[in-house]
Formats: sequence, structure tokens, C-alpha cells
Amino acid sequence: MLRKAGKSASEAGAVLDGAGVSEKNELLFANGVNFAEVPAWQRRGVGLYWESYERTGFDPVREVEVSVTRRRVRVERELPMKDEYRAFLGELLQPIGSGSRRTV
Repeated sequence: MLRKAGKSASEAGAVLDGAGVSEKNELLFANGVNFAEVPAWQRRGVGLYWESYERTGFDPVREVEVSVTRRRVRVERELPMKDEYRAFLGELLQPIGSGSRRTV
């Protein structure tokens, strides 16, 4: 919004650099944005991480069903806050195979 109002990148950065949360919210509100109504993914960001999952397949050589582990990117649009966020990160950072969130 500051850039659209004609401020340079450094000027906009300087305005926001020293501003507290309430000042930033006031700036948004003055420009028609109610921060509380902005979707959570826009306020807190989006988490992307690898997760493992089990999949059943078929081994044509032995002609048997087999269980395999695959990986996919998990998209988390509702990141938790404060203590829940720390716990969430702690689960993600556990080594694979020790009950981490990455295994589904």
C-alpha cells in the first residue's frame, strides 16, 4: 500500500521498520484492511515440508503385493501460533522413524 501511495521501497521499509504491531494494524485499517479478517495463511504464512506415507503396490516379478514408502510435499495453510507452533516445529524436526509428523 505504501508503494502504491508513491513511496520508494526504502521509504516504505523505513516506515514499517520502526512500527509496532498496533501501528501496522492502524496503517492497514486506514487503507481499508482489517487484519483480523485476513486469511490465516496471509497473516502467518504457509508451511511446506516433506511427509512420508505408505502405499500398497504390486511386485510383478514375485507376483505379490508390497508396501512401499513414498514422499510428498505437505502444504500447511493453517500454521499454529506460539507454543503450538514450537511443538509443531519440534515434531517436524524429529529424525525420520521416531514418530515424527512427517510419517503419515
